[in-house]
Amino acid sequence: MEITIIFLLGFLIALVGVIPPGLLNITAAKISLKDGHVRGLVFSAGACLIIGIQTLIAALFARYLSNHPEVISILKRVAFVIFVLITIYFLLLAKKTSNKPKKEREPRNKKSRFFFGMLLSALNVFPIPYQAYMVITIASLGWFSFAAINIYTYIAGAVTGSFVVFYVYVFFFEKIKSNKLKSQKNMSKLIGLVTGLIALVTLINIIREI
Repeated sequence: MEITIIFLLGFLIALVGVIPPGLLNITAAKISLKDGHVRGLVFSAGACLIIGIQTLIAALFARYLSNHPEVISILKRVAFVIFVLITIYFLLLAKKTSNKPKKEREPRNKKSRFFFGMLLSALNVFPIPYQAYMVITIASLGWFSFAAINIYTYIAGAVTGSFVVFYVYVFFFEKIKSNKLKSQKNMSKLIGLVTGLIALVTLINIIREI
């Protein structure tokens, strides 16, 4: 039962982190529209492989931090500043960028799509601090312990949750692309709101410690 709960926690936390329109899921959708669903899923598989590695790094980092509570206090303040800066960027600066489509030379065969997914996912380091923060949070609530089986179960849940989001974008983006989320401005606002909410929660935790 505990394993199932940990898997679901990993699934839901990753789902929330990946579901806002961003570089990876929008790229997966575009590949699907241009080259077919199979290549979109191959790209997603490559991205999810890196997400799994990033989640492992985050979990190990969270385990280290759980044994050094004095470091957590400092990192919470650093995380707050980072999330605020990300929020400001997406809410105020990103909306000024041009929405003109850019021509990109992208790989087209399945193997290169897989490695392309790995590359873009590796460039996106946000999952590491996000997952580390969330793992520390659920551990502090008593919902997670750092046994090896729990860590790998959580990673499996995170990878599955991420792939489900990619799957939805790959197969259903054509139906939802007319929605306002299609606009880069609205994508930026949505991501900014998510990071702003995380920043607010982090600030509340900092204030409680004072």
